[in-house]
Amino acid sequence: MNEPTESVLADRLRLLVQTVQRNETTLKRFQRIELALISAQGIDAYFDTLFGRLPVDFALSWVGLWLDENTKLVSELFGQDALRDVANQCLKLGNRRDPGLVDALDRGEPWLGMPDHGNLGGTLLSMFTPANVESMIVLPLLHQDATLGFLCLASDDPDRFARGMATDLLERFATVAAASLDNVGHRERLKRIGLTDPLTDLANRRYFDERLRGEVMRSARHGAPLACIFFDIDHFKHINDLHGHSAGDRALIAVARAARRQMRLADTLSRYGGEEFAGLLLHADRTGALAAAERIRKAVQELDVLDDQGGRMVLTVSVGIAMLRAVDGANSMSSAVALVAAADRAMYLAKHNGRNRVEIVDIAP
Repeated sequence: MNEPTESVLADRLRLLVQTVQRNETTLKRFQRIELALISAQGIDAYFDTLFGRLPVDFALSWVGLWLDENTKLVSELFGQDALRDVANQCLKLGNRRDPGLVDALDRGEPWLGMPDHGNLGGTLLSMFTPANVESMIVLPLLHQDATLGFLCLASDDPDRFARGMATDLLERFATVAAASLDNVGHRERLKRIGLTDPLTDLANRRYFDERLRGEVMRSARHGAPLACIFFDIDHFKHINDLHGHSAGDRALIAVARAARRQMRLADTLSRYGGEEFAGLLLHADRTGALAAAERIRKAVQELDVLDDQGGRMVLTVSVGIAMLRAVDGANSMSSAVALVAAADRAMYLAKHNGRNRVEIVDIAP
């Protein structure tokens, strides 16, 4: 056999060095993405990295995430309707009993190839329907002996994710993505503890005050109407004195749930303190705010909440509404204070005029 010439050996060495350099570059890009996932302070930052940076850095046509809503972590993260709003073309929540997913979830192994009817790639792709997918890898997200779901990476190159290719690096990345999702879940739980009223599970006053400032600024920028509602339970001290504090707690919980059901997902409802509740109705004009407040009043009046002896407690609320018609350049802090003060005055006006009613006032920033 002829020995390779010096030039051939040099070419081989150059190709080897180029391959090593490409691998190092790829590994560094993965490490940057992994660091961003691990350090994500919330679900939005996590999604921005996964659905925004990852496809750009690795020239992917699409990145998708399918999560099993029956797992404890996923159900805690996405159990609130507000968080379900993040579901989009890249994120789907499903059930492990969905056809075509049971075996894949149990196996916990990567799948590669051309998505088609009857295979895992095709099953998942049919739930998202993205464009320009010629090859795909489906990576299970494994966490504490459970499969949370699948991370789907797609390419418009049919040879990008071919059967038989090495998947060690991608499997490691999926492990980091799963662990990072757990970190996000922990951080979101801590946020909820700090910004949620433990009795009613509504937002607390701290959250309301932060949201109020942001919405007043947004209203000023875009000239959009903003309504603030204040309401409290009529004669609540008498309810506590007559029926006991445990019955009073049940009344607070029932009123909170009834009121929340009458509001849109984008609106904010908080327990402001004691038996008093405060809400923000976004893009709500006078007619819409009055309708929402009346729905709340009526829903509370129709509640069947029993005391410790099994008797029905009579529950009503007095509701005050203040309307903010913001203009550009308005002072957000003074407008926020004025809006809350006006809603509070309207609530006391409702009490003065007989309780179990709605009153509304307008303010200008």
